[in-house]
Amino acid sequence: MVDHLANTEINSQRIAAVENCFGASGQPLALPGRVLLGEGILTKECRKKPKPRIFFLFNDILVYGSIIINKRKYNSQHIIPLEDVTLETLPDTLQMKNRWMIKTSKKSFVVSAASLTERKEWISHLEECIKHLLMKTGRQPCREHAAPWIPDKATDICMRCTQTKFSTLTRRHHCRKCGFVVCADCSRQRFLMPRLSPKPLRVCNLCYRQLLAEKKEEAEAERRQAEPIRSAAQGYEPSSGDDSDKSDDEKAEQWPADTEFYTSEVSWSSFHS
Repeated sequence: MVDHLANTEINSQRIAAVENCFGASGQPLALPGRVLLGEGILTKECRKKPKPRIFFLFNDILVYGSIIINKRKYNSQHIIPLEDVTLETLPDTLQMKNRWMIKTSKKSFVVSAASLTERKEWISHLEECIKHLLMKTGRQPCREHAAPWIPDKATDICMRCTQTKFSTLTRRHHCRKCGFVVCADCSRQRFLMPRLSPKPLRVCNLCYRQLLAEKKEEAEAERRQAEPIRSAAQGYEPSSGDDSDKSDDEKAEQWPADTEFYTSEVSWSSFHS
């Protein structure tokens, strides 16, 4: 179907209609070979509360945005390359049904469909597009994903210290590494995670210690790997053309010899330690 619709007038008109709905706030979407396969409204679990969002599935990207006037005006456009997407079905909750998670290296979030059939169709089409795109580009599926943010209303207390109670004056914060809702005292640290942002991001104290330990281990591994080369370079003496008083034997002695909140069965309150 993609090959049949690519570069056709009807496909160009449909993509142009989407661009017009986003207006100047959106990016151009028309590219040679790009096909608009479908669209629909899904409920996105946002930080404050679930909100309806318009989603457009292309053969290489997933686009979504806020609805101002349906079929006429959208804003807050987001574009996600499909080769960076991994999907995970989730169990229903009291508030949300037919849920699944869209995971990417920069942002992960939960959406829900109006029916189970609609969820199956979305996931089926997404997986098919991702599979064909990876085969076409020769890339491997993405292995590292950003943690989804736990909604604010999921807890009234800090999910790390489990002591601080949130209020109008005591704000909620989110750790960019684990996505937990934490208090200010439990998230005073910042850490540079280039995959997510060029600037240091807020992380909880536990994730900060883990990130520091990982960074230290990486630095130590690099040091061990470079040590043989460095030692050999230090022990090498270039020939001066003169005979040395040291014997060959004396010369030889110089030469060297990961609980995801959504899938884990463990209560989050046990994660504070």
